[in-house]
Amino acid sequence: MNRRTRPRTASRVAAVQALFQGEQAQESLETVIEQFVRFRLGVLPGQDGFEDGRIPDAEVPLFSRIVRAVTKEQDVIDPLLITALPDDWPLARLDPVLRALLRAGVCELRMKDGPPPRVVINEYLDIAHGFFQGEEPRMVNGILNALARQLRPEEFAGEHQQG
Repeated sequence: MNRRTRPRTASRVAAVQALFQGEQAQESLETVIEQFVRFRLGVLPGQDGFEDGRIPDAEVPLFSRIVRAVTKEQDVIDPLLITALPDDWPLARLDPVLRALLRAGVCELRMKDGPPPRVVINEYLDIAHGFFQGEEPRMVNGILNALARQLRPEEFAGEHQQG
């Protein structure tokens, strides 16, 4: 990440990392949120940023909202992802960071008061580029674009979907 990041993007990066950590360590979401708020988010006195994996510019309310919503709504989010994934890529086969990223993106697309779909897609595409060098960002773009059109078709009215 750049020295100064966009706070909402930083919040999303932190949410992806927290979702990954929760899944890998089998920790409760409240434990993970508390750990991130105490040890990973914000700037430490006398330091200027990203030491020890810190995410200084993250907004705690957005971070917490995404992590809680993904966890609460995973039984709705995962089936949406499964339908959007290629048949030969079951959800369990995805890299755990990619799985966390897609869950967070779909979660935000489902938020009625969330940002416009194109903002969500662009944010998570940027995050994917930060984590992956291969085809994963392209997969993120395709899956989130398809699900955005399914979940918020009114925001794409009049457009022709490219295929």
